[in-house]
Amino acid sequence: MRSVDGREVYISLGIVVEKRKSSHPWADWVWKPVSVIFNPPKTEKWTELVTGEGFTHYHAESLPLVLHRRETEALVLNLMLDKPELYVVLRENDDPQSEFPYLPHLVTASSYDAQDFTDAGDDIIEKVAMPEPVAAFIQAFVEEHHTEEEFIKRRRDRLNVEEQKFGKSPIFQSHTKH
Repeated sequence: MRSVDGREVYISLGIVVEKRKSSHPWADWVWKPVSVIFNPPKTEKWTELVTGEGFTHYHAESLPLVLHRRETEALVLNLMLDKPELYVVLRENDDPQSEFPYLPHLVTASSYDAQDFTDAGDDIIEKVAMPEPVAAFIQAFVEEHHTEEEFIKRRRDRLNVEEQKFGKSPIFQSHTKH
């Protein structure tokens, strides 16, 4: 765990991306994040991990999972799930010569952040399982920084209809034929 400043901390996670043979006629391969590595080894980007029939898993690179103390509500909701999740965002590679058409862009534990990326529509966003040590790290962070915000129901203003009508000409008037 490293502290960026007093308000946020981060840990490094290795992003595992799968390249799978596509059955679609317009695409040869499907690229998708499938897991994260807690405490990843220092390796070159796109290190091959496993190869099987029609697929390859790569340790694409390591990214920081950043936790902000003001954004703990989403973390609390995530930890309440039966199986907490991380969200990995892949973004198109700008280098047309690269054999890897997507690059890891972000890993987050906030479904709110993930939703922001789905709104753009160009990125690949996938849920992956949260490793137990990551869940413990997030739980400790939440316990230190989360404060429940009191819900305050807004009171409606009382409107006196007669007072509003006095001296006002109607906006719409019905026109009746005689």
